Amino acid sequence: MKYCKKCVMPDTRPGITFNEEGICSACQQIEKRKDIDWDFRWKEFEEICDKYRGMNGDGYDCAIAVSGGKDSHFQVHLMKNVMNMNPILFSVEDNFPMTDAGVHNIRNISEEFGCNIVSIKPDRKAQKKLMRYMFENYGKPTWYIDRLIYTYPLLMASKFNTPLLVYGENVSYEYGGTDANESYSAREQLNNGVASGIDENELISKAGVSAADLFLTRAPEQDILDSLNPIYISYFVPWNSVSNAEFAKKHGFHDLTHEWKRTHHVEDFDQVDSRAYLIHPWLKYPKFGHASATDYAARFVRYGLMTREEAIQQVREHDHALDPLAVRDFCNFCGYTETEFWDIVDGLYNRDIFTKDKFGVWVLKDPIWKS
Repeated sequence: MKYCKKCVMPDTRPGITFNEEGICSACQQIEKRKDIDWDFRWKEFEEICDKYRGMNGDGYDCAIAVSGGKDSHFQVHLMKNVMNMNPILFSVEDNFPMTDAGVHNIRNISEEFGCNIVSIKPDRKAQKKLMRYMFENYGKPTWYIDRLIYTYPLLMASKFNTPLLVYGENVSYEYGGTDANESYSAREQLNNGVASGIDENELISKAGVSAADLFLTRAPEQDILDSLNPIYISYFVPWNSVSNAEFAKKHGFHDLTHEWKRTHHVEDFDQVDSRAYLIHPWLKYPKFGHASATDYAARFVRYGLMTREEAIQQVREHDHALDPLAVRDFCNFCGYTETEFWDIVDGLYNRDIFTKDKFGVWVLKDPIWKS
């Protein structure tokens, strides 16, 4: 494994690239921000909003895909209070036990900003089947939920005649990934690695679900997709996860302070809705040698909030240490014993980058603190 010379991101992150100086694409895009004419981009944003504002009379004139998190608070404020739009919000619930913060935050968005939220609570029976299959075969247990997060807002935007569909950041471009193109258009996000690459026929024949169970995971027909204008807010404003969190807290957002100190995170404000969901992003660790701690430590370095040396120490202490409460909630939902869970995880470790120590614990062959 090789690591970015500026932050702590390894080259094993799918789709990330490094330049000749050993700097990752995510750090490079932060540098490029200095040369962006943000006033011009803001005018572009205003023109887009002007095009759709009031298009349905007293009805909704845009839609926002929300989770209830810090970024959702910022997006809704921007569209409702700053751009004077009338948004309808679409969200996907994951059926897992929610944290107190998660329960509060989704309600707070509606109360703070005065918006209607249309949520879907997926078929629990199908979700459990798909979670078990995707976990055991791909190490992607929440694929079903993640796929719905991508498809459901598109389907609903069409039904509500709100072609302007707003998302937060372009994840691939902001943090490094496949299809990392700098564009305001979110049309291509269905093709990224989180929500694509799984054949429906395989799920029907091997996971025990029906075609009807997968109906909402299908993208709209092409003519419907062509009628929509999904956009990334991160193209128009210099996106910053920390500043979004600070903004959201001033508008009623709750982080996990005093509720849950997660052992595998270095912050308490991202993905705070439920514990069981966090198994999925942590599974990047056995597969690629990095997880949530690396993701945020890298961001903190890019934002100038942490030195690289401080970030390395955070990664060393937290990245591997999957939180036991997340494991328990996940096992309870899916019907695994914890022994079964760890047996499956053991089979996901990438032997090219991991080896077992004398205690039988998987350790990185080339950790950043020894590079």
